[in-house]
Amino acid sequence: MTPAVEVVAPGPYATVQDFGRRGYAHLGVPRSGAADLPSLRLANRLVGNAEDAAAIELTFGGAVLRFGRGVWVALTGAPVPASPGGMWAPFWVAAGRSLEIGVPYEGLRTYVAVRGGIKVTPVLGSMSTDSLSGLGPPPLTAGTVLELGEPMSGLHADVAPQRPISAGPVVEVVRGPRDDWFTGDAFATLCAGAYRVSQDSNRVGARLAGTALRRARTGELPSEGMVAGAIQVPPDGQPIVFLADHPPTGGYPVIGVVTTADLPKVAQLRPGDLLRFRPRRGG
Repeated sequence: MTPAVEVVAPGPYATVQDFGRRGYAHLGVPRSGAADLPSLRLANRLVGNAEDAAAIELTFGGAVLRFGRGVWVALTGAPVPASPGGMWAPFWVAAGRSLEIGVPYEGLRTYVAVRGGIKVTPVLGSMSTDSLSGLGPPPLTAGTVLELGEPMSGLHADVAPQRPISAGPVVEVVRGPRDDWFTGDAFATLCAGAYRVSQDSNRVGARLAGTALRRARTGELPSEGMVAGAIQVPPDGQPIVFLADHPPTGGYPVIGVVTTADLPKVAQLRPGDLLRFRPRRGG
Protein backbone atom coordinates (compact mmCIF):
# COMPACT_ATOMS: atom_id res chain seq x y z
CA MET A 1 0.00 0.00 0.00
CA THR A 2 1.23 3.48 -0.88
CA PRO A 3 0.51 6.67 1.09
CA ALA A 4 -0.94 8.76 -1.69
CA VAL A 5 -3.85 10.91 -0.49
CA GLU A 6 -3.51 13.87 1.87
CA VAL A 7 -6.66 15.63 3.04
CA VAL A 8 -5.84 19.33 2.76
CA ALA A 9 -9.43 20.36 3.53
CA PRO A 10 -12.23 17.88 4.32
CA GLY A 11 -15.22 20.13 3.73
CA PRO A 12 -18.09 20.14 6.24
CA TYR A 13 -18.01 16.37 6.83
CA ALA A 14 -15.99 13.67 5.08
CA THR A 15 -15.63 9.99 5.88
CA VAL A 16 -14.30 6.75 4.42
CA GLN A 17 -17.14 4.44 3.34
CA ASP A 18 -17.54 1.03 1.73
CA PHE A 19 -20.52 -1.37 1.82
CA GLY A 20 -20.54 -1.44 5.62
CA ARG A 21 -20.58 -4.09 8.37
CA ARG A 22 -23.01 -6.69 7.15
CA GLY A 23 -24.19 -9.49 9.41
CA TYR A 24 -23.61 -7.97 12.86
CA ALA A 25 -27.03 -6.46 13.65
CA HIS A 26 -27.78 -9.31 16.09
CA LEU A 27 -24.76 -8.11 18.09
CA GLY A 28 -26.02 -4.51 18.12
CA VAL A 29 -23.57 -3.31 15.45
CA PRO A 30 -25.03 -0.96 12.80
CA ARG A 31 -24.28 -1.71 9.15
CA SER A 32 -23.16 1.82 8.25
CA GLY A 33 -21.50 2.08 4.80
CA ALA A 34 -22.16 4.57 2.00
CA ALA A 35 -25.42 6.49 2.35
CA ASP A 36 -25.89 6.33 -1.44
CA LEU A 37 -24.69 2.86 -2.37
CA PRO A 38 -25.42 3.10 -6.13
CA SER A 39 -23.17 6.17 -6.36
CA LEU A 40 -20.36 4.38 -4.52
CA ARG A 41 -20.69 1.37 -6.84
CA LEU A 42 -20.56 3.57 -9.92
CA ALA A 43 -17.54 5.58 -8.73
CA ASN A 44 -15.58 2.39 -8.11
CA ARG A 45 -16.53 0.87 -11.45
CA LEU A 46 -15.38 3.99 -13.26
CA VAL A 47 -11.82 3.62 -11.93
CA GLY A 48 -11.69 -0.17 -12.23
CA ASN A 49 -12.11 -1.01 -8.54
CA ALA A 50 -14.26 -3.70 -6.99
CA GLU A 51 -17.71 -2.19 -6.43
CA ASP A 52 -17.37 -2.44 -2.64
CA ALA A 53 -13.94 -0.77 -2.41
CA ALA A 54 -13.65 2.02 0.14
CA ALA A 55 -13.96 5.59 -1.12
CA ILE A 56 -14.44 9.05 0.36
CA GLU A 57 -17.97 10.28 1.04
CA LEU A 58 -18.21 14.09 1.10
CA THR A 59 -21.16 15.85 2.70
CA PHE A 60 -21.74 19.15 0.89
CA GLY A 61 -18.41 19.05 -0.95
CA GLY A 62 -15.84 21.71 -0.22
CA ALA A 63 -12.82 19.37 -0.06
CA VAL A 64 -9.23 19.58 -1.26
CA LEU A 65 -7.22 16.36 -1.70
CA ARG A 66 -3.52 16.22 -2.59
CA PHE A 67 -2.10 13.13 -4.32
CA GLY A 68 1.48 11.98 -3.76
CA ARG A 69 1.48 9.98 -7.00
CA GLY A 70 -0.51 10.06 -10.19
CA VAL A 71 -3.93 8.43 -9.82
CA TRP A 72 -7.22 7.83 -11.62
CA VAL A 73 -10.18 9.40 -9.81
CA ALA A 74 -13.94 9.41 -10.35
CA LEU A 75 -16.66 11.57 -8.81
CA THR A 76 -20.30 10.50 -8.53
CA GLY A 77 -23.37 11.36 -6.44
CA ALA A 78 -24.18 15.02 -5.84
CA PRO A 79 -22.66 16.93 -8.81
CA VAL A 80 -19.84 19.31 -7.90
CA PRO A 81 -17.42 21.57 -9.74
CA ALA A 82 -13.96 20.00 -9.64
CA SER A 83 -10.48 20.98 -10.78
CA PRO A 84 -9.09 18.99 -12.44
CA GLY A 85 -11.73 16.58 -13.68
CA GLY A 86 -15.51 16.38 -13.65
CA MET A 87 -18.42 14.11 -12.83
CA TRP A 88 -19.26 10.57 -13.99
CA ALA A 89 -16.03 9.86 -15.86
CA PRO A 90 -12.53 8.81 -14.75
CA PHE A 91 -9.85 11.50 -14.87
CA TRP A 92 -6.14 11.62 -14.12
CA VAL A 93 -4.61 13.65 -11.29
CA ALA A 94 -0.84 14.00 -11.64
CA ALA A 95 1.59 13.41 -8.78
CA GLY A 96 1.80 16.39 -6.44
CA ARG A 97 -1.42 17.92 -7.76
CA SER A 98 -4.47 18.75 -5.66
CA LEU A 99 -8.07 17.95 -6.53
CA GLU A 100 -10.31 20.85 -5.53
CA ILE A 101 -13.99 20.00 -5.07
CA GLY A 102 -16.63 22.69 -4.74
CA VAL A 103 -20.14 22.76 -3.29
CA PRO A 104 -22.73 20.53 -5.02
CA TYR A 105 -25.08 22.13 -7.51
CA GLU A 106 -27.78 19.85 -6.11
CA GLY A 107 -27.91 16.93 -3.72
CA LEU A 108 -25.80 16.42 -0.62
CA ARG A 109 -23.28 13.56 -0.84
CA THR A 110 -20.47 13.16 -3.38
CA TYR A 111 -18.25 10.09 -3.71
CA VAL A 112 -14.54 10.23 -4.52
CA ALA A 113 -13.17 6.88 -5.72
CA VAL A 114 -9.45 6.44 -6.39
CA ARG A 115 -8.04 3.56 -8.41
CA GLY A 116 -6.79 0.93 -5.95
CA GLY A 117 -9.30 1.98 -3.28
CA ILE A 118 -8.80 3.78 0.01
CA LYS A 119 -7.12 1.55 2.60
CA VAL A 120 -7.58 2.03 6.33
CA THR A 121 -7.62 -0.53 9.15
CA PRO A 122 -10.84 -2.57 8.85
CA VAL A 123 -13.11 -2.98 11.86
CA LEU A 124 -15.41 -6.02 11.76
CA GLY A 125 -14.69 -6.45 8.08
CA SER A 126 -15.40 -2.87 6.99
CA MET A 127 -13.43 0.35 6.55
CA SER A 128 -16.54 2.51 7.00
CA THR A 129 -16.85 5.32 9.51
CA ASP A 130 -19.97 4.83 11.65
CA SER A 131 -21.13 8.16 13.06
CA LEU A 132 -23.49 6.48 15.56
CA SER A 133 -21.32 3.81 17.18
CA GLY A 134 -17.91 5.36 16.53
CA LEU A 135 -16.62 2.22 14.82
CA GLY A 136 -14.16 2.58 11.97
CA PRO A 137 -11.80 5.45 11.18
CA PRO A 138 -12.61 8.91 12.52
CA PRO A 139 -14.06 11.53 10.16
CA LEU A 140 -11.40 13.01 7.91
CA THR A 141 -9.64 16.17 9.03
CA ALA A 142 -7.04 18.47 7.51
CA GLY A 143 -3.72 16.62 7.51
CA THR A 144 -5.20 13.11 7.38
CA VAL A 145 -3.08 10.87 5.13
CA LEU A 146 -4.73 7.86 3.47
CA GLU A 147 -3.14 4.88 1.78
CA LEU A 148 -4.25 3.28 -1.46
CA GLY A 149 -4.46 -0.41 -2.29
CA GLU A 150 -3.01 -2.11 -5.32
CA PRO A 151 -5.09 -1.62 -8.50
CA MET A 152 -6.94 -4.57 -9.95
CA SER A 153 -5.51 -5.83 -13.23
CA GLY A 154 -6.95 -4.10 -16.26
CA LEU A 155 -8.82 -0.81 -16.30
CA HIS A 156 -12.20 -1.07 -18.00
CA ALA A 157 -13.85 2.29 -17.45
CA ASP A 158 -15.91 4.68 -19.49
CA VAL A 159 -18.09 7.74 -19.14
CA ALA A 160 -21.22 6.85 -17.17
CA PRO A 161 -24.68 8.34 -17.62
CA GLN A 162 -25.49 11.07 -15.16
CA ARG A 163 -27.72 10.02 -12.27
CA PRO A 164 -29.82 13.14 -11.72
CA ILE A 165 -30.63 14.27 -8.20
CA SER A 166 -34.37 14.79 -7.91
CA ALA A 167 -35.55 18.06 -6.39
CA GLY A 168 -38.51 17.31 -4.18
CA PRO A 169 -38.40 13.58 -4.95
CA VAL A 170 -41.22 11.11 -4.54
CA VAL A 171 -40.21 7.80 -2.96
CA GLU A 172 -42.12 4.55 -2.71
CA VAL A 173 -42.95 3.20 0.72
CA VAL A 174 -44.10 -0.22 1.92
CA ARG A 175 -46.78 -0.11 4.59
CA GLY A 176 -46.06 -1.38 8.14
CA PRO A 177 -44.92 -3.23 10.12
CA ARG A 178 -46.43 -1.11 12.92
CA ASP A 179 -49.01 0.92 10.99
CA ASP A 180 -51.65 -0.53 13.35
CA TRP A 181 -50.23 1.74 16.06
CA PHE A 182 -51.54 4.75 14.12
CA THR A 183 -54.98 6.08 13.31
CA GLY A 184 -56.65 4.67 10.21
CA ASP A 185 -55.86 7.76 8.15
CA ALA A 186 -52.19 8.13 9.22
CA PHE A 187 -50.62 6.23 6.31
CA ALA A 188 -52.77 8.22 3.86
CA THR A 189 -51.63 11.39 5.63
CA LEU A 190 -47.99 10.35 5.22
CA CYS A 191 -48.53 9.93 1.47
CA ALA A 192 -50.75 12.99 0.98
CA GLY A 193 -48.43 15.96 1.44
CA ALA A 194 -44.82 17.01 1.37
CA TYR A 195 -42.42 16.80 4.29
CA ARG A 196 -39.45 19.10 4.71
CA VAL A 197 -36.01 17.77 5.67
CA SER A 198 -34.85 19.15 9.01
CA GLN A 199 -31.43 20.61 9.77
CA ASP A 200 -31.11 17.93 12.45
CA SER A 201 -30.72 15.24 9.76
CA ASN A 202 -27.49 13.26 9.43
CA ARG A 203 -26.20 9.84 8.35
CA VAL A 204 -28.37 8.20 11.02
CA GLY A 205 -31.61 9.48 9.58
CA ALA A 206 -33.48 12.17 7.69
CA ARG A 207 -35.70 13.99 10.20
CA LEU A 208 -38.81 15.37 8.55
CA ALA A 209 -41.25 18.15 9.40
CA GLY A 210 -44.83 18.23 8.18
CA THR A 211 -48.29 16.98 9.10
CA ALA A 212 -48.01 14.99 12.31
CA LEU A 213 -48.97 11.31 12.16
CA ARG A 214 -51.44 10.50 14.93
CA ARG A 215 -51.23 7.37 17.02
CA ALA A 216 -54.09 5.05 17.91
CA ARG A 217 -52.07 3.49 20.75
CA THR A 218 -50.18 5.11 23.60
CA GLY A 219 -47.04 3.84 25.23
CA GLU A 220 -43.90 2.52 23.61
CA LEU A 221 -42.94 -0.71 21.93
CA PRO A 222 -40.19 -2.94 23.29
CA SER A 223 -37.06 -2.41 21.22
CA GLU A 224 -37.17 -4.35 17.94
CA GLY A 225 -35.05 -4.71 14.84
CA MET A 226 -34.78 -1.79 12.42
CA VAL A 227 -33.80 -1.67 8.75
CA ALA A 228 -32.49 1.11 6.52
CA GLY A 229 -35.46 3.01 5.12
CA ALA A 230 -37.67 2.43 8.17
CA ILE A 231 -39.94 5.42 8.84
CA GLN A 232 -39.94 5.64 12.61
CA VAL A 233 -42.39 8.01 14.29
CA PRO A 234 -41.58 9.49 17.73
CA PRO A 235 -44.38 10.79 20.00
CA ASP A 236 -44.38 14.22 18.29
CA GLY A 237 -45.66 12.55 15.10
CA GLN A 238 -42.81 13.83 12.89
CA PRO A 239 -41.31 10.93 10.87
CA ILE A 240 -37.65 9.97 10.67
CA VAL A 241 -36.32 7.94 7.71
CA PHE A 242 -33.44 5.76 8.86
CA LEU A 243 -30.27 5.96 6.73
CA ALA A 244 -26.93 4.14 6.70
CA ASP A 245 -25.88 4.71 10.34
CA HIS A 246 -29.27 3.88 11.86
CA PRO A 247 -29.36 1.87 15.11
CA PRO A 248 -30.07 -1.85 14.72
CA THR A 249 -33.00 -1.62 17.16
CA GLY A 250 -35.57 1.01 18.09
CA GLY A 251 -38.63 1.49 20.26
CA TYR A 252 -40.77 3.89 18.24
CA PRO A 253 -43.36 2.37 15.87
CA VAL A 254 -42.52 2.14 12.16
CA ILE A 255 -45.40 3.16 9.91
CA GLY A 256 -43.65 2.15 6.67
CA VAL A 257 -40.34 1.44 4.97
CA VAL A 258 -38.86 3.29 1.98
CA THR A 259 -37.94 0.83 -0.77
CA THR A 260 -34.27 -0.01 -1.23
CA ALA A 261 -34.32 1.41 -4.77
CA ASP A 262 -35.56 4.81 -3.57
CA LEU A 263 -33.56 5.17 -0.35
CA PRO A 264 -30.55 6.83 -2.11
CA LYS A 265 -32.90 9.68 -3.08
CA VAL A 266 -33.53 10.34 0.60
CA ALA A 267 -29.79 10.17 1.37
CA GLN A 268 -29.17 12.96 -1.17
CA LEU A 269 -31.68 15.41 0.32
CA ARG A 270 -30.42 18.63 1.86
CA PRO A 271 -31.96 20.35 4.88
CA GLY A 272 -34.92 22.33 3.58
CA ASP A 273 -35.63 19.98 0.65
CA LEU A 274 -39.09 18.50 0.24
CA LEU A 275 -39.88 14.80 0.21
CA ARG A 276 -43.09 13.03 -0.79
CA PHE A 277 -44.12 9.44 -0.20
CA ARG A 278 -46.33 7.17 -2.28
CA PRO A 279 -47.46 3.59 -1.61
CA ARG A 280 -45.42 1.03 -3.49
CA ARG A 281 -47.15 -0.06 -6.68
CA GLY A 282 -48.75 -3.45 -6.33
CA GLY A 283 -48.18 -3.66 -2.60
